[in-house]
Amino acid sequence: MWRTEHGIQTTASPEAIWQQWADVASWPEWNGDIEHIELDGPFEAGSRITMTPIGQGPIELRIAEAAKPELFVDEADLGEIVVRTIHRAERLDSGQTWVSYRMEISGPAAGTLGPEMGPEISGDFPQLLAALVDRAARSSKHGS
Repeated sequence: MWRTEHGIQTTASPEAIWQQWADVASWPEWNGDIEHIELDGPFEAGSRITMTPIGQGPIELRIAEAAKPELFVDEADLGEIVVRTIHRAERLDSGQTWVSYRMEISGPAAGTLGPEMGPEISGDFPQLLAALVDRAARSSKHGS
């Protein structure tokens, strides 16, 4: 298994972060790598997200787990590997929130494809997290 994790601290609440996650149609506004995205069903376990990265074909993600407002997990089954991303928003004792993305790549080809594809897929996690928490903090200040 290949894995990596990135996190960031924010003043935005877990509920404000969740609101951004659950509004799948707006992901391209804070994730510049997405050309098109659609959620089939509610933002909960069992629903599917079809995401088309810029210049690539669509990727189907299954929401494997969702626990509002702390966590959602998506999985992409790519045959030889499964890419699982755990998105967390944990309230800290300080009143701030720790937001993290943890990617795990498993399956028969994880030993070879994980180190190759993992850094490529997760390389922008620090920028994505920064854009996500900025948007969540601004939304919660404006009450939208």
